[in-house]
Amino acid sequence: MAGFFSRLRDGLSRSTQKFGAVFTHRRLDDSALEDLEDELIAADLGPAVASRVIEEFRATRFGRDVTAAEIRETLATEIARVLAPVAVPFEPDPKHHPHVVLVVGVNGSGKTTTIGKIARQFGEAGKSVMMVAGDTFRAAAVEQLQVWGQRTGAPVIAGKPGSDAAGLAYEGVKQATEARADLLLIDTAGRLHNKGALMEELAKIIRVMRKFDESAPHSVLLVLDATVGQNAVEQVRVFRELINVTGLVVTKLDGSARGGIVVALADAYKLPVHYVGVGEQAGDLRPFSAQDFARGLVGGEGDLTVRLVDDEAATDGTAG
Repeated sequence: MAGFFSRLRDGLSRSTQKFGAVFTHRRLDDSALEDLEDELIAADLGPAVASRVIEEFRATRFGRDVTAAEIRETLATEIARVLAPVAVPFEPDPKHHPHVVLVVGVNGSGKTTTIGKIARQFGEAGKSVMMVAGDTFRAAAVEQLQVWGQRTGAPVIAGKPGSDAAGLAYEGVKQATEARADLLLIDTAGRLHNKGALMEELAKIIRVMRKFDESAPHSVLLVLDATVGQNAVEQVRVFRELINVTGLVVTKLDGSARGGIVVALADAYKLPVHYVGVGEQAGDLRPFSAQDFARGLVGGEGDLTVRLVDDEAATDGTAG
């Protein structure tokens, strides 16, 4: 995990630079706090989180000279406090064989790659995994999932280009149930510009799946591309109108200066963040850690203390 924390910190380095003006030695008067709040909002934390950070400074340090290290630690602690409730590992429910996961998101968000990486991780953990290439309108998505199937040894259920995604999902649930698979991951199309058609397709997939297993899907994961910044907040809103999203995956944090959006999402929606991605390799998608992310976002080194609760309990700053 220490190696992954280094990659996370490196991946978030552009986001950290957006906080550059924040981490300066200064006296915290009204003018400084106002500037600080503007800088936090510009760093994609969102106005609600920025306001709470400023109130924390106002209550504890107003009128005092504060060092860059003090600002960094206070900010990391507040960020971790927002993130801690949503840092929930994804685990298949052993009562279901298979645990059916519908993976949604706009095209280009990294859905297909995320499915492949999750399949690989659970396969390596000894779980039996199957996948459904349900983004039937994009031949590249089907081919990409088939490549992941070859890499991971996970069977991939696919049809002809443009074939019925709901029918494929039904066949996937059927075959995975017969095989007593642990996990079934279903890819979907993501044409958000045609919201009506997307809503209809997702509703049909669920309706048809439930003819075989009325409890499916057991999880709905929304994959978000961090590079879109505040637009990710709107994507969550739209997809929650379409479907019961149960958790989030945030990808491409290594290619973005907008890592703060994860904090804004956590604060706005309180949805579990199961994974974050910081690269193309299978090992670059990892379970989300509030403390590691908070330290990485503010550029915290190993000695940065991040408190998750109001009492004296704190991490020692080592990567988890």
